[in-house]
Amino acid sequence: MYSNQEHINCLTSLLVAHQVKYAVLCPGSRNAPIVHNLNACPILHCYSVTDERSAGFYALGLSLMIHEPVAICVTSGTALLNVLPAIAEAWHQHVPLILISADRPAAWIGQQDGQTLQQHGSLSHFVRCVVDISTPHTAEDSWFCNRRLNEALIKAQQGSGAPVHINLHIDEPLYDFSVSELSEERSISLCTPTLQSAICQSLQAELHRALRPVVVMGQLAFSADWDAVVAHLQSQGIVVLCEPLSSSAIEAPIDALIALAETTDIALPDFILYVGGTLVSKQLKAFLRRAVNASCWVVNEEGDIYDTFQNLRGVVQATPCAILKALVWGRDVTWRQSWQALNVRAKNHVNSFSPHYSSMQVIRYFEQLLSELPGVPVVHYGNSMAVRIGCLYARHFIYCNRGVNGIEGSLSTAAGQSLGTEENVFCIIGDLSFFYDQNALWNQNLRGNLRILLLNNGGGAIFSKFEGLRQSEAREKFVMGVHQTSAKGICMACHVDYYAATSSADSLAMLPILLTQKRERPVLLEVFTKAEDDMRAYESFFQTLVSADVKEIFNKDGETRMEADRRLQL
Repeated sequence: MYSNQEHINCLTSLLVAHQVKYAVLCPGSRNAPIVHNLNACPILHCYSVTDERSAGFYALGLSLMIHEPVAICVTSGTALLNVLPAIAEAWHQHVPLILISADRPAAWIGQQDGQTLQQHGSLSHFVRCVVDISTPHTAEDSWFCNRRLNEALIKAQQGSGAPVHINLHIDEPLYDFSVSELSEERSISLCTPTLQSAICQSLQAELHRALRPVVVMGQLAFSADWDAVVAHLQSQGIVVLCEPLSSSAIEAPIDALIALAETTDIALPDFILYVGGTLVSKQLKAFLRRAVNASCWVVNEEGDIYDTFQNLRGVVQATPCAILKALVWGRDVTWRQSWQALNVRAKNHVNSFSPHYSSMQVIRYFEQLLSELPGVPVVHYGNSMAVRIGCLYARHFIYCNRGVNGIEGSLSTAAGQSLGTEENVFCIIGDLSFFYDQNALWNQNLRGNLRILLLNNGGGAIFSKFEGLRQSEAREKFVMGVHQTSAKGICMACHVDYYAATSSADSLAMLPILLTQKRERPVLLEVFTKAEDDMRAYESFFQTLVSADVKEIFNKDGETRMEADRRLQL
């Protein structure tokens, strides 16, 4: 049986028609009729999460794994506002979340009645479409309801995807579940023809004029195709700069590579093609901003203008994968050979550098052991230092909430990912991020395939590297958030298997448990280090990296390229 409210039934029917199969539901009274309907619908798989902020990231993680839209339903009032961080992250990662909020009758908004804040438009900066619908009373109202709901569900999946907001005003009585079947609703579909071949010809001509082309790949949705794309571009002599957030086909970590390349301007490109989202590496962005005369182009399905490197010349509205597969250069091999030489030096340094006991050492151990396991791992790195170190050692695709780089929601996202796969999902996370998001472990959905590596150094270690901040009396208590908290009690309360490590030997002994042992409940390994040791290890990596012969390599190859170009012009 379903609700007797027409707009709720229309929404339920259209969710099915648009092939939405999963929903994360938060408790409440005003949204109870919607929750009832979604739970009653046999097509939908529903998960209960009480904390709305955590629920939003659960939905984000699940959508990332299944590559499909996921609905999230919240009640009226501040419940909606608590979802904002996840919606903002989904906006920047192009994840199709369908946010459904219940609202009080429109007449009572702003009248000092309970839970009557202005919900319509409150998240408008981070959703592609906002639909505000009251109870239909006429045939025209019903038509309007159907049209607007179709519009929202189409826009969620349009292009590369985006979150949308559906706000339903629900009248009392709320709890009348007397409708036996959902009505058949008109479902509107979208077809998008493309002119990508013509667009590619224009871009191809720009690339052919280049002598030092570079393709930069920011964060992308996981696809096995990206490794093949990287191989194709490299076969054409094009330098590809990517992080594990876009492809596993990385030759060496970007930060190490740029630390070598930035010692000479000859390494700067004259053509940059940028696809994907946010980059982790600040060094790469700073390096490419020095290429003031470069011709930079971006490719995305929305045609959005991103002038990240301050040298943008053009925007191509197309599917990045298709465009990159079609690019041909093959003009000069010496440019790529120069970067290959840097790759070798950077890779050798990563392999030979042996950090002392620290978060860096533990992640190195973790990635080494992980590389010995079969299959493609699912690994989610938290923001701040965790993902930076992960980018040094990971040779597989990694997930990260890098859209807006927030520390909140990483654990919830990983937990949501664990719902969409039978494989183990690993979450490598810092202490502040973990404790901020500990409600991710307080729900009914936890499975044994969620594995958490908690790096506890007693505060935000990344802030300790700022020399100027050392002069502030607020540094430790208010900026770094120094603490002495352990996750042991949280794990006991939430029935999570808990282990701890305080040394290199402990870490080596405990990591196999995290990686390989099958459990009915999630497993957490808490590694205790010191913030100063963590930063000292990370800084030492780069201090010992610089090679004196880098400029010579590029000078030699630069001369070869200029000579080849002169011959070409003759």
